Order: sequence, then structure tokens, then C-alpha cells
Amino acid sequence: MTASTRPKPPPKPGSGATHLAALIGAVVISFSAIFFALADVSPVTGAFYRLVYALPPLLFIWWVKRDQDNRSSRRRWLAFGAGLILGFDMITWHMAIGYIGAGLATLIANSQVIFVAIAAWAIQGERPSKPTMVAIPVVLFGVALVSGVGQAEAYGENPLLGAALALLAAVFYATFILAFRKSNDAQAPAAGPLLEATIGGTISVTLFGLLGPGIDFGFSLPSHGWLLALALGPHIFGWLLIGYAMPRLPAVETATIILLQPALTMVWGAMIFQERPSAIQIVGVVIVLAGVSTVAVMRARRSEALIPAKA
Repeated sequence: MTASTRPKPPPKPGSGATHLAALIGAVVISFSAIFFALADVSPVTGAFYRLVYALPPLLFIWWVKRDQDNRSSRRRWLAFGAGLILGFDMITWHMAIGYIGAGLATLIANSQVIFVAIAAWAIQGERPSKPTMVAIPVVLFGVALVSGVGQAEAYGENPLLGAALALLAAVFYATFILAFRKSNDAQAPAAGPLLEATIGGTISVTLFGLLGPGIDFGFSLPSHGWLLALALGPHIFGWLLIGYAMPRLPAVETATIILLQPALTMVWGAMIFQERPSAIQIVGVVIVLAGVSTVAVMRARRSEALIPAKA
């Protein structure tokens, strides 16, 4: 093998390339809820086209590197099963955006890290650290404040329902993460598991839409332009960057990336949609961010496990 064809070694942990990939990935993913809201379509329609538009590029990326993908059929089916759950996560999250806004819905959905910790305790016997035990009820208290309970000036069409749906999305996303992790192989191209999960999500969203509220199959602009941007940007580009960078970063930096995404979404929501949470809701936002960062750091330090931000 000549010097020109010899594969380049991966960047060292914490290298400039890794930090840049993480930063770009977080910024790209922070536009997920924004692109969906700009598309102005139903929750199921948005989830359906996000997944469908992502399939051809993911298939191409995987096909190019298919010889490197030596995962077992069990891992492939597990990624597909995780995708079935991902579809319901997307639907409930999109519904929450309509009731409480892009920023607050994304913030609450990112509380999935506490449900990952709880599930790891219940299923794997991985007892949470003391800071994590304290942070879990603190996060839930923060979510209650964000939901606008007893607040006449709370932001959102129906903030209580929006918060409940976003919390349900967090549960679905945590379940997806636990299954998706099991399907991954560090030596395999990242596009493989993401492709299988996207196929699974497409199927569950399609079945839900056909049996329930329906899917709008009509093509219109600019709606489908935003949905295409959602698929190519956050779903593919952002996910692959975050998936590459986060395992290579220290625990504290991992938690920072997790927090950057919902924080940026709140900024974009305020700038683009004039989303203005009440003072009490802002207090809840700070509490949720503090609690989520604590849980993320503790889990990353203990297992160095990847907990992706909500994409």
C-alpha cells in the first residue's frame, strides 16, 4: 500500500477537527424543529417526508462503504426496530411543537437523558450516581414550570399539552437510543444503522398516518423545500457529524454539545417565530438545562456512552 492510498488515522480525541464536527453538527441539528415549523405541515406529514427524503442519500452513502459494514443480521434488525420507535418520537415531538413552540418542545424532548438513566437502572441494574438521582426530580420540576401550570401568561397554544407530548417524545427517544446503541458497531460505517432506523421510522409513521390522521401526499413549495432541508441537514448531515464527534470528546464537552442544540433552537424560535416564554417558563428552562447537563456528564463519565441530542 502506497503512502497516497494508506488510510489516514482518525483524529485524536479532542482534536480541532472533532470539536469542529461537534459544533457544526449541533448547530445543524438545532434547526430540526425550525425547519418543521417553517414547512407548515401536519406532524405526521412532516415526519413522513423527513424520513422518505433521507432514504436515497443514506442508501447511497451506505452503498459506497457497504464492504466495511460487517454487522450481524441481529444488529441490523435491532436498528430497524429502533427506527419503528423513532417514528413515534417524531410524531409526538412535531405535535408538541404546534402546542408549545419549537424551542420549548425541543428543550423538553432533550430531557430524554434522564429516561435513559432510569431505563439503564431498571433494565441493566446500572444504579445512577447521587447527582443523577437528585437531577431527575429537578428536571421534572423544571418541565412542570415550562408547561405553564397555573400561569395565565405562559407561552404556547396549549403549553400543558405541548409539554406532555414533548415529554412523551423524550420517552420514545430514550427507548430509541437504548435500542439503537445495541445495533451499532464502532467499526461499521455510521450510515448503515441510520439507514435501517430511517426505514423503520418510515414504516411506523406511514402505518400511523394511514390508520389515523392521514398523510398529505400533495407536493407544494416551499413546504417540501423545508422538509428536504430537514432530511438532508439535521437528519443526515447533523446526525453523522454528531455520531462521529461525541464518542471522541470528553464527558463535559459531550454534555455541552447536548445542551447547545436545544439552547440554539430556542434562540432561532425567538428570532424567527417570536417565541417568548414567560418568566416562570424561563426559570424552568434554566432548571431543565442544569439537570440535563448533570445527568449527561455523569453518564458520559461512567460509561462514555453516546447520548445524541434530539435531532
